Amino acid sequence: LRAADLEEFVKGTSFDLSDKELFCIEEQDVFNSIYSLVRDFTCLPPGLKFNLVEALRSNLSVLLPNIDSLSRASMSSPSDGIPITDRIASHRNALKIYSFFLLSIVLAQESSADSGTGAKVTAHGRKKNPVYAWNWEAQRGRIMNLVANSLEVDLTLLFGPGGADERYLSFASKCTYVLFENQNVLKDEETRNGLCRIIGAIATRHQKISQTSASVLHLIHKYDFTVAHLAEAVAAAEKKFGDGSLAISLIREIGRTDPKDYVRDGAGADNVGRFLVELADRLPKLMSTNLGVLIPHFGGESYKIRNSLVGVLGKLAAKAFKDVDGNNSAHSIRLRSKQAMLEILIERCRDVSAYTRSRVLQVWAELCEENAISIGLWNEVASVASGRLEDKSAIVRKSALQLLITMLQHNPFGPQLRATTFEATLEKYKEKLEEKESQSPAEGELVNDHPLGEVTVGQDESVSDSCLPSSQDQTDEDHMFVDITNLEQIRALVASLEAGLRFTTCITSLMPILIQLLASSSATDVENTILLLMRCRQFQVEGSEAALRKMLPLVFSQDKSIYEAVESAFIAIYTKRIPTETAKSLINLNIDCSIGDLAALESLVSSLVLKGEISSNTMSALWDYFCFNINGVRPVQCRGALSILCMAAKSSPSILGTHLQDIVDIGFGRLAKEEPLLARTACLALQRLSEEDKIKLLSTSTRVFAALQSLVTSFSLPEKIWYGATDKAISAIYTLHPAPEIFAAEIAKKSLSSVFSALGMDGVSNGVELETQNSSTITELSAMKLGRFLFVISHIALNHLVYIETSVKKIHKQKQKNEKSQSTNEDSQVDGSKNSEAQDINAELGLGATRDIAIEFFAEKAEREIVSYSCEKNLLGHCGPFLSKLCRNLTLLQKFPELHASAMLALCRLMIIDAEFCEANLQILFTVVENASSEIVRSNCTIALGDLAVRFPNLLEPWTEHIYARLSDSSASVRKNAVLVKGYINEMAVRVEDEDERISSLAKLFFHELSKKGSNPIYNLLPDILSRLCNQHLKEETFRNIMQFLIGSIKKDKQMEALVDKLCNRFAGVNDVRQWEYISYCLSQLTFTEKGLKKLIDNFKMFEHALCEDSVLNHFRSVIAKCKKFAKPDLKACIEEFEEKVSKVHEEKKEQEATARNAEAHKQKIDSLDKILLAKEAGQNDRNSADEETSEVIDPSVEGNAEDKETEETSEVTDPSVDSNAENKGAEEGTGDIDPSVDSNAENKETEEATEVTDPSVGSNAENEETEEGTEVTGPSVDSSAENEETDEATEDIDPSADSAAENKENRTKGSGNICSGKSQTSSTVTESEDDSTEVQSSKTVRSRKGSTRSTVKKIREPILEDSADVAPPVRRSTRSSRRQ
Repeated sequence: LRAADLEEFVKGTSFDLSDKELFCIEEQDVFNSIYSLVRDFTCLPPGLKFNLVEALRSNLSVLLPNIDSLSRASMSSPSDGIPITDRIASHRNALKIYSFFLLSIVLAQESSADSGTGAKVTAHGRKKNPVYAWNWEAQRGRIMNLVANSLEVDLTLLFGPGGADERYLSFASKCTYVLFENQNVLKDEETRNGLCRIIGAIATRHQKISQTSASVLHLIHKYDFTVAHLAEAVAAAEKKFGDGSLAISLIREIGRTDPKDYVRDGAGADNVGRFLVELADRLPKLMSTNLGVLIPHFGGESYKIRNSLVGVLGKLAAKAFKDVDGNNSAHSIRLRSKQAMLEILIERCRDVSAYTRSRVLQVWAELCEENAISIGLWNEVASVASGRLEDKSAIVRKSALQLLITMLQHNPFGPQLRATTFEATLEKYKEKLEEKESQSPAEGELVNDHPLGEVTVGQDESVSDSCLPSSQDQTDEDHMFVDITNLEQIRALVASLEAGLRFTTCITSLMPILIQLLASSSATDVENTILLLMRCRQFQVEGSEAALRKMLPLVFSQDKSIYEAVESAFIAIYTKRIPTETAKSLINLNIDCSIGDLAALESLVSSLVLKGEISSNTMSALWDYFCFNINGVRPVQCRGALSILCMAAKSSPSILGTHLQDIVDIGFGRLAKEEPLLARTACLALQRLSEEDKIKLLSTSTRVFAALQSLVTSFSLPEKIWYGATDKAISAIYTLHPAPEIFAAEIAKKSLSSVFSALGMDGVSNGVELETQNSSTITELSAMKLGRFLFVISHIALNHLVYIETSVKKIHKQKQKNEKSQSTNEDSQVDGSKNSEAQDINAELGLGATRDIAIEFFAEKAEREIVSYSCEKNLLGHCGPFLSKLCRNLTLLQKFPELHASAMLALCRLMIIDAEFCEANLQILFTVVENASSEIVRSNCTIALGDLAVRFPNLLEPWTEHIYARLSDSSASVRKNAVLVKGYINEMAVRVEDEDERISSLAKLFFHELSKKGSNPIYNLLPDILSRLCNQHLKEETFRNIMQFLIGSIKKDKQMEALVDKLCNRFAGVNDVRQWEYISYCLSQLTFTEKGLKKLIDNFKMFEHALCEDSVLNHFRSVIAKCKKFAKPDLKACIEEFEEKVSKVHEEKKEQEATARNAEAHKQKIDSLDKILLAKEAGQNDRNSADEETSEVIDPSVEGNAEDKETEETSEVTDPSVDSNAENKGAEEGTGDIDPSVDSNAENKETEEATEVTDPSVGSNAENEETEEGTEVTGPSVDSSAENEETDEATEDIDPSADSAAENKENRTKGSGNICSGKSQTSSTVTESEDDSTEVQSSKTVRSRKGSTRSTVKKIREPILEDSADVAPPVRRSTRSSRRQ
């Protein structure tokens, strides 16, 4: 249609809707017209949309009241119900049609808005008419609320008792859920309320609980922005209809879900958890009655669900038990339920997940704010929070700190938590309680039926408020004692005081832990710890003030948030007061600070002065303290005020200019003797003066340099104070004096004169003759005076070096300034071009560089002349040789430890100034640093070596190893200074586990800072560190802690992957088991990526040989377990295959090791028995003297029990030591030599042409069968189980150490022509027993024929036996073997 026709059509349709009856929409023409418009609603101009929507909405809004009137008419109507039925049908159809059209319009418009098509069509429409202003958001909200009204009306009359039409409700639900998926729709409050009402009405009013629950859970799982709104819809339905069926259904459905599903769907679990917490917040009572179905999820693996359940318990504990309605039994049940929930919360503080532990602590903090924790549980919660301060997770520590802050803020025990006050008050009330109980014993017995613990636990929050009001607002101990006569109140108060004392003690005991947390690497730990300490200070907890001072060094932190936290805390504690109190607090802080804290305080004060946080009024108050303008000021406070002013002058030097004369008069006056540090502080103040003030001081005050000279040369100050004051005084002289070298020379001469005045020499001669003084002369001097003199000359020399360098910088700066001004003037002249050409020529000729070279030459010459003694000797040059000789006289210096320290310190300073002097005295310096008994001397020398290594690196390079040997010094102080100097990287690594905690912390700080350099040098140094640590024989725990720390500083995945290759390659060529364990441990500490794991698997051949060790295997199993946690399914299969491979190789290596051990043990046994055999054979050969041809020597030690049968032409000689139980059968003409120590019971079967020489140590249990002629030879150390073949007239020497109990089977030879029928043999076999041990049986035979014996012995393997045979031939025996009967 054209635009005009379309407008007429819409207006006509709208007119029909408004002019006709409500039920005209049932007419086919009207319905078709409206349907066509609704179908293409997005194409209509805004004005026509407005007309159509208003017509439909107004008709539906009029229809709804008619439904109520229709129900009343139906009740009063006569029995004729036909008209009523038609009207009901018309109302029902109209309701469905109007709802359908309106909801369709909403869906179409929203889909059009999402796709952006509606805007394009609107652009072609006419200009907006104010009458037809189209505001879709408002229209949408009205439509949804109208549909919600239609669903909330009683529709029983229209749809019957069975309820509304299923399709009608389904369509409304579908539209509602589709709109809920649009986040922009939910931003409109009116629309959102309408959607929530529709969900509640369909679920509750129309009993569609299960369908609604499923749809709601789907939305919760899929769209996180719907969670709060759906919880609101469920809660609104319960409140409006008084029916919590929908909420109960959702809770039970969530409870029935498998916990593993929540593990797989993390986002859904998060949304479900948030929904439960929102529902518990809105419907606490209903949630508390259905909590049981959710409790099993505490055992699930999803920490998100556990977090939400913890939040639910917190909401319920705070809101579900607030009402006081009901009888005592109901109240008791509610208290027990609440107590059970709180106990679950306490138990969850030990959850395996850090997120859950953190959430539990947050819930406890919320309960504290709601005052929902009873006094009985207060200390238990505080104890749990205190324990969590040492949790390994930073988020848990943060939550624990925040919980403790909240508990302090809402504690029921009072504004002051001083343990001494609580103890005193508690003691008084206990005495009063005892008096009351003694006066009324009957009443006491009646009350004692309930234990005091139950009274404490059951106390409501009001107990402390009612019993401790007066004690909370009083600061005096006496005022805290309130006269209470009621026995029950006294008992409750005693219980509350005891709880308060325990809480105070708990918080006080946390101070050491909080001090440790101030040094944490986590910024949140530091920030929250500072806040907690500030809260503790507010409640006057003991030790909080001292702990807060530990935060001062944190101003040097590179983390901006930490610096800001320290600065804010400092301002809140010390400067947000009236000027006088601010000045006093700063003075007291300065007095109690250590040297390190003073540096931090100086940084803070100068920064705050620059920012204007410390006002000028505070500065005036500080001057009042310094000038004693305030009554009761002590000298130490005067010095503290001047020190704070010096700190402020660092950023604003003009502060000191107003009281120059006061600084000189007070700082160097009589008070300097009462407060020794005052003079030192005054010297520092003189150095901080501005240039104008310095000029002013020199022109107005002539006393300042006399005071400085007197301070240096006099002995009025104590020795320890004098050194620091002299240091600052000499520095002040070089800062203020126009010719400091002249004035310093006078001071040096005067100091020299005071030292040698006892010898009757003047100052100049002393300087000349110092070089020739012998030790006897030096001992006559005062060691203290000589030490001070050496300090003065060395410090003057060092300051003079600084003065020269400063002067050179000034010259360069002035030169650049002159050149710049000259070039400016030349540019302004007319002939500037000529001058510029001349300037270019000078630049080409290098005239400017020549000037710089000349300046550097004179500067170097001036530096050399400070301590030079090669040519013209100056004042300090005369002292150099004397000092060198003095330091070499170690015997003398050992008698004066203070002089030794001063002399070595002076020597080191002079060495720093001059290279020649340094090179000449390096030997004595290293001798002292290694052998000096005083750790102070060694520490000073170690620090000096660090400075020398920077100034003269080429001179110190050959001594590098000796320098860093101090890292292993026995003194903790020396090691600490060596760490500060830095050293060999492996020695630095060892110091990570130093027994001194400060040294360990410094070493860790060194590596922490080193890891920030470039691409982390620790990665490149780690293999070398590992190699060196393996050779230092460290304890296993120490090694592991060091490597764990170092590997933890490597964060990049690429470096971790490269380390896998480097560590695996170290296994190659290493046979030390301890190194295997160390390398495998380092591998187990790496963070493996998928690529790193594949590298480990590829390098399997490198470490395969090390898997025989159980400890190495355990480390690799640790790696495998770690990799399984992040592995994907395909990678997990590869990991499992690798694990099986590792285990298999380990088992194989173990078996090989067992076999090798058995073989080694057997070899050792053979060797020992071999020695026994040789000894016995040597003795036996000496005894053999019988005739070889006819007879054998019979050993009288043989016990013979054998029965011989069918013996022909043989003579058997029996060893008397043999216990023989064998029966020999069927033996022919054989001669056997039987070992005297053999217990023979073996059987020899079918052995031909073999005669065995029996080992004397062999126990034989074999039976001899069918023995034929032959000789078998076996080496003495052979482990043999093989068969001997084709042995002809051979003699085999069996290992004399063998022990055999097995049988030899079918050992034959095929040389039948050599078989002699008249032979007899005694044989034994070599077999392998069942337990894998090899036993050797041996025998020795001598061949004989027809009364004559011919012995042919072939020695195969033992040359010793061969030699012995040449000396004494073996004994021949003639035997006939027989079988045992």
